[in-house]
Amino acid sequence: MAAAEARIDGRRAAPGRLLLIAAALLFLGLFLVLPLLAVFVQALAKGVSAYVAAISDPMAWVAVKLTLTVAAIAVPFNLVFGVAAAWAIAKFEFRGKNTLITLIDLPFAVSPVIAGLIFILLFGSHGWFGGYLKAHHIRVVFAVPGIVLATIFVTFPFIARELIPVMQAQGKDDEESALSLGATGWQTFWRVTLPNIRWGLMYGVLLCNARAMGEFGAVSVVSGHVRGLTNTMPLHVEILYNEYNYTAAFAVASLLALLALLTLVGKSFLEWRQPELKHAARQAHDRTRREKT
Repeated sequence: MAAAEARIDGRRAAPGRLLLIAAALLFLGLFLVLPLLAVFVQALAKGVSAYVAAISDPMAWVAVKLTLTVAAIAVPFNLVFGVAAAWAIAKFEFRGKNTLITLIDLPFAVSPVIAGLIFILLFGSHGWFGGYLKAHHIRVVFAVPGIVLATIFVTFPFIARELIPVMQAQGKDDEESALSLGATGWQTFWRVTLPNIRWGLMYGVLLCNARAMGEFGAVSVVSGHVRGLTNTMPLHVEILYNEYNYTAAFAVASLLALLALLTLVGKSFLEWRQPELKHAARQAHDRTRREKT
């Protein structure tokens, strides 16, 4: 009787469920798929030869190289900070813990443009440290160091925020067991903690890298828009678009779109591999216990 009633309720709920699914698909199609298709359509509007010429332009390649360089610097820095901050917050109780959590959330609350302005006020020619930097011939803003600093600021919460719940769910039992068996702090981290957080760590790095390559607001303020020197890919797209060079602008934008699609593929792959990674982490922990006993 109960099963029959459940089937009847399921049939009654089916139209509503299908309507919600259709509404969600329509929303995604209008606000996600359609703009993405428009980028590639506009990029190829004048043919493949024009597309290849746009992405092979020397200024475009400088922007691509700068974007990848900034990401290659910012992501490892945030990786170290994120692991350290997440480990401290998840594993220990200390004075100022809530303050640290608030500071990690700060880039989510502050506009990237405001973050870039802060770096101008600190390191600009009339900023707090501007006189000292100018006297020692050190350029921060309107140069690559300023772009790196701005990117680090807007991206540093991603890894820490991804690792904190993972480490909290993991608990302290594994680390305490390893320490009680004679493992040092570094051995415990490399053989117990790191394998257990590997999936969350890679997920956070993936998100951090995607944001680093696509950052516009803060980088736009501190870069100075010097073509061939301080233009990242998003800034190069803006300049080309403002010059009415739409084909080249959409061609470079398509490269960013491809990077975004690769990020989604990597995200899906990590989600698919999550059970295997957890199993590998458990095996690594068991191996450590056997070695110490």
